[in-house]
Amino acid sequence: MTAGSDTAEIKRLFDTGAHFAQVKSRRHPSMKPFLVGTKGRQEIIDLAKTSGQLDAAKGVMAALAKEGKTILLVGGKVEIAALVKKAAQDIATPYVATRWLGGTISNWSEIKKRIGRLAALEDMAATGTLAKQHTKLESVRLEREKKRLMERLDGLTTLEKRPDALLIVDTKHEKHAVKEANDAGIPIIAVMSSDCDLSEAAYPIVANDASRETVAFILAELVAAFKSGQTA
Repeated sequence: MTAGSDTAEIKRLFDTGAHFAQVKSRRHPSMKPFLVGTKGRQEIIDLAKTSGQLDAAKGVMAALAKEGKTILLVGGKVEIAALVKKAAQDIATPYVATRWLGGTISNWSEIKKRIGRLAALEDMAATGTLAKQHTKLESVRLEREKKRLMERLDGLTTLEKRPDALLIVDTKHEKHAVKEANDAGIPIIAVMSSDCDLSEAAYPIVANDASRETVAFILAELVAAFKSGQTA
């Protein structure tokens, strides 16, 4: 990346409000090197460093795609969940845009069984065997089970094995996903504000993780990088 394009990326980040961090009292000690001052009560993020981190993360996304790796997108905060879901669907990759389902990584064998059960129930419903081979009461119970599994496994049904990497928006909010991934040695790419622990992500992108505009811009850049890796 040239100096000119660096400047352009920093401006685009600035225009989304990416530079607004948390108030100082919420700052995690690991974030101090990435902050350059305050505006009112909010601390300000050094976007030159953010731009460098974003470029590094884009390189990782491209490499993962080129190698055919599976990346799991995670972000269940109400204000950004739809953005995470859209980004994942753009590159046909699994996602969690609701509450993290405990054991998704640490107890993958059980989660895989639930995905298989849901597939079986959906197949029965599609072929009509659900109604043909079960009483009305049994059919109602199985429909409820299917609905419950669909709600819990939304976005995970295409996950065929433990992911090779996670892309997380707000590691503090997604602490359970972070712990499971780190315990399993699975690398994390993360959009994270100043209240997050930098050490929890292998490829951090320090930015305003509460801003829809910021998250949308960063996810779009990462998705484009992933797509470029798929065609490389």
